[in-house]
Amino acid sequence: MKDFFSQFDFQSNLLFEDLTESENQAVQNVMEPLVIKKGSMLFYEGGIPTGIYQIKQGKAKKFKRGFSGDEQIFYIYTQEDVLGYHALLGQERYQDSCEALEDLKVNFIAKEDFLRLLREIPALQQKLIKNIGHEFGVLANIIAVLAQKNQNARLALFLLLLENRFNRNSPTVKGIDLTRDDLANLIGTSQESLGRSLKQFKEQGCIETDKRNIYIKDSLQLEQLLQVKTD
Repeated sequence: MKDFFSQFDFQSNLLFEDLTESENQAVQNVMEPLVIKKGSMLFYEGGIPTGIYQIKQGKAKKFKRGFSGDEQIFYIYTQEDVLGYHALLGQERYQDSCEALEDLKVNFIAKEDFLRLLREIPALQQKLIKNIGHEFGVLANIIAVLAQKNQNARLALFLLLLENRFNRNSPTVKGIDLTRDDLANLIGTSQESLGRSLKQFKEQGCIETDKRNIYIKDSLQLEQLLQVKTD
């Protein structure tokens, strides 16, 4: 199961793991706690990067607008994820945007401090390089799914992924709390078409819903739509 989910997970939540006590303290010393309100932007396409973020509470969506102005979400960040370092390291403007889906608590590390940490902590630099390579593979896998799988298969996959990502830090809560608009955007369909697929999944006993929350009741049926096993 871990290997399956890792194919579609940036795993940026692991970036600061495995540091020594002194290295971890050096990271903590330059973190600035911030509160970002729901609907506010952490960064936006065309903006100049000033630092990186680590989410401590809440969720945020990473998206890009197409030539027609339509939004395409391609990742949902959750607790402990680190983001915003690609444009910073590439010394370029942001190529995408990131918006808070709910009130966020984050740790911010300014650009100069983050670059200094990379110079002073070789283990962090190596972890970041490895993580960026992994993220490239994740994006390739997501693109392949969007291009090659039918709508029900795409929905099944993202429900499994979101349940795992949203609830990996909570042993009790197992729901998927996301607006229908954002979920439809994520799998590349309309809200109306998404509603039909969700109704079909409910009739088959795969899921239950409570307002906008979705609960997976039969993951095996969802896995069968993908022709893969997650264990």
